[in-house]
Amino acid sequence: MEIGIDSFAAILPDPATGRPPSATDRMADLIAEVEVADRVGLDVFGIGEHHRAEFIDSAPAIILAAAAARTERIRLTSAVTVLSAADPVRVFQEFATLDLIAKGRAELVVGRGSFGEAFPLFGLDTRAYDDLFAEKLDLFLQLRDQTNMNWTGRFRPPLTGQGVYPRPHQARLPVWLGVGGTPQSFVRAGTLGLPLMVAIIGGTYDRFRPLVDIYRQAGAQAGHDPSDLKVGVHAIGFVGDTAEAARDAFFPGWMHLMSTVGRERGWSPPTRGQFDDMAGDEGAFLIGDPAAVAAKMLRADEALGGLSRITFQMSTASLDTGAMRRSIELLGDEVAPIVRAARPMA
Repeated sequence: MEIGIDSFAAILPDPATGRPPSATDRMADLIAEVEVADRVGLDVFGIGEHHRAEFIDSAPAIILAAAAARTERIRLTSAVTVLSAADPVRVFQEFATLDLIAKGRAELVVGRGSFGEAFPLFGLDTRAYDDLFAEKLDLFLQLRDQTNMNWTGRFRPPLTGQGVYPRPHQARLPVWLGVGGTPQSFVRAGTLGLPLMVAIIGGTYDRFRPLVDIYRQAGAQAGHDPSDLKVGVHAIGFVGDTAEAARDAFFPGWMHLMSTVGRERGWSPPTRGQFDDMAGDEGAFLIGDPAAVAAKMLRADEALGGLSRITFQMSTASLDTGAMRRSIELLGDEVAPIVRAARPMA
């Protein structure tokens, strides 16, 4: 099983002063986090894409390129690229360039995104939400295999034999499909034979097993090799020397972001009790001391019928840079050896 981190590059106000760090300082801390993850032997680091004041990740390929120049082994991916709101040709060029800088370590997780700000920002109609994604994903996947394209669609000017450059270092850029809880998205990933990245930020892992089974069934029906139908999980997670330290470091940022998003979406205000339940044995949060986190990862692997990758979304603890770096070190030095011994990578 591969183990990694996803960051949304959250920029959060200090609880004591109400003031956030500068975007420049936050970006420097983020690049340092990728360096630590590389040093302790984690497999992958992902950068999200948002177009909101709470995050500084609107251009993930640029952040990943900066990280590529300062790392050696870790794979670098988006988490996720909001392909519906982007030009697939430009996204391909950006990540092919990243792959050249990283010498074959670039990947993408593509999806429709959980926030809608990108659509009006780039002049797109949210009523075409799924059609935009389906068409742009089709074009992007073709670009992996063809330098000169003849292609026509509804949402982009046609390609009439132009070459798309540069080509990546890898023969084919790896592309995962990021999904939430929509069955159609699981079917799409299986039918296309794309690795699946499931965002599980609440509930329990076994609740997603029927959807993962749908993905595997769709892939088999489409004739794809079962070994190509990889399943990954993007989960809220954080590691501390003790369970209490992990929860206390993570909770303030989580509370702030959940309260902000909750007000926009009409949710009830979150509570510490809800957070602690989700961080407990039966919840979806991978938050605790190293042994407890490793055990919970292995239970998730069993519940979902075998996982190829788990990535931790831990950027809401970014106010405490010391705790963030310690968490990354514990994940690489203590959690990963336990999990890899039990679930070796193929």
